[in-house]
Amino acid sequence: MTTTLRPTAPEQRTAGGGRSRSYDVCVNSRPVGRIDLTTDDRFGPGAGRILRLAIGERDRHRGRGTVAALAAEEVLRGWGCDRVEISVDAEADVALGLAGALGYVERNRSMAKPLTAAARLPEGTEGRPMTDEEFAVWEEQGRADYARSWIDRGVPAEQAHAKAAADHRRLLPEGSATPGTVLRVLTHHGARVGTLWVALCPDGPDDLDEPGAYVYKVEVAEEHRGRGHGRSLMLLAETEALEGGATTLGLNVFAGNTPALTLYESLGYRSTAFHLYKPLL
Repeated sequence: MTTTLRPTAPEQRTAGGGRSRSYDVCVNSRPVGRIDLTTDDRFGPGAGRILRLAIGERDRHRGRGTVAALAAEEVLRGWGCDRVEISVDAEADVALGLAGALGYVERNRSMAKPLTAAARLPEGTEGRPMTDEEFAVWEEQGRADYARSWIDRGVPAEQAHAKAAADHRRLLPEGSATPGTVLRVLTHHGARVGTLWVALCPDGPDDLDEPGAYVYKVEVAEEHRGRGHGRSLMLLAETEALEGGATTLGLNVFAGNTPALTLYESLGYRSTAFHLYKPLL
């Protein structure tokens, strides 16, 4: 039997060079599933994304999904993409197994935690608002660090810096005065030891199922690391989120950041989605 992709509609294009198209997954011309492809507007037309791959129940576990994914990679190569991105629900064990078998690797993951009661910060530790002067320095350095996180995980430098600039413009359009934005400096016995950026999201980010808040950045000053201040920053984030009316707190952690992952798991955060990529050689 032959598994092929059959377009369901004309290809869609955007002014910025983006492309998208949906296909039926067919076995000997019989539709058995669907796959949706697009270029990733976060990175530009050089990055492809499999938005959705679904095989009908009666045709699962027969290699249809594997062949469809490989065919999709060929389509994206034809579009000029140099890599393909996918996001997989953390509970989708079969899909995660397929992705691993096809050579996809984790770049980052989404995590979340239901919020109940806020915990107290350690004695002598407090959070205060970030000043305008502190924000200017923090924002410039944060944008550069964010771009470097993507570069270190396979994103070309030009795309990474463009994404970092675009994300900061989108998330902080009014700087430190952006509505729903919480920017805090953590102090310990008066010393500045870390910073926190939380967004209060009444409708919840895309990867949260209920009204929540999102931690965009937690950073402990290098000279103060290893002393528990990362945990204090997360406790502060949960307090701010609860005071803002959130019932869930979400965050992102990049692959390879084992200390952060260990901290989040110890605080009760659980993975909700894995974001993977594969170079198209």
